[in-house]
Amino acid sequence: MSQDEHHIQLTSGDIAPLWGGYLSDSMVNCVLKHFLHTVEDGDVKPIIEYALGLTMEHMEFSNKLFKDEKFPIPLAFTEKDVNLNAPRLFSDGYMLLYLRHMGIAGTITYGVALASSSRQDIRAFYHHNLKTAAELLEKSTAILQSKGILPRSPFIPYPDSVEYVHKESWLNGLLGDRRPLNAVEISNLHMNIMKNSIGQALMLGFSQVAQTKEVIAYIVRGRDISKKHVEVFNALLRDDQLPAPTTWETEISNSKESPFSDKLMLYHTVFLAAIGMGNYGASLAASMRRDLTTVYIRLTAEIGTYADDGAELTIKNDWMEKIPGAIERNALLSL
Repeated sequence: MSQDEHHIQLTSGDIAPLWGGYLSDSMVNCVLKHFLHTVEDGDVKPIIEYALGLTMEHMEFSNKLFKDEKFPIPLAFTEKDVNLNAPRLFSDGYMLLYLRHMGIAGTITYGVALASSSRQDIRAFYHHNLKTAAELLEKSTAILQSKGILPRSPFIPYPDSVEYVHKESWLNGLLGDRRPLNAVEISNLHMNIMKNSIGQALMLGFSQVAQTKEVIAYIVRGRDISKKHVEVFNALLRDDQLPAPTTWETEISNSKESPFSDKLMLYHTVFLAAIGMGNYGASLAASMRRDLTTVYIRLTAEIGTYADDGAELTIKNDWMEKIPGAIERNALLSL
């Protein structure tokens, strides 16, 4: 990196993914440390170590960059937020699924971060992260496949020929005049079921080890929302005689001793809600049947309210770090 490049100030497009990424990396770092201390399958352990190494690499880069820029380093999550003496809470199969979805989220997040960053050193950082996230996705998917537990979206028959749509009713989703789901819609429904199922299982584990009543109640509410959304999406698949993926509640142990702080579990739950809204937005944009768009709009609104309530609870507990932003000009006025 040249001397001139070093003195280019960070833009909001650089700061946003760096700051948010530092919080999420420190959170996932704690989760992976618990995984590493409780994993039993020798095939799964190296992938956990690989993912843990990535979170540490990301945090080291951001730490140095923040120090060089004289930018406050987020407090985020530390060893105080993870109890490595706690018993196993998740099965090895669930750990693999979590790692796979880390890879999926990483390929999306780092692609957006790469596009929003302007400085060469930060672009290089996200370019590297994009490749390693894809590698994590490949490693975890390959192991899931080898063990016969890789969730697959439903198979559909190949078409005999290329066709054009000739009726406007193709867009309808009304009973009696409803076309079957197309491949894009099936894929999105399957992915949203999978992500909700993984979140539902995670919140099931969190709810039985959380300590404060308000946090427990909030996580249980999120667990129930995820369960309801899974049922909604499953019903849409069943209407076309398509199979729905399995759920993962049985992959959670009966431990009552928490591996994580309530602060971390609340943040993780709100984080999942935010990701869910993004997933539904993408699915909404890709769905051409009007009943599906209505469903995604309704469920997105429900998650939005839930995420907002979680943010309020985080603030109430003094656990929300303020995101860097523009100057509050009105506060500078001498009135």
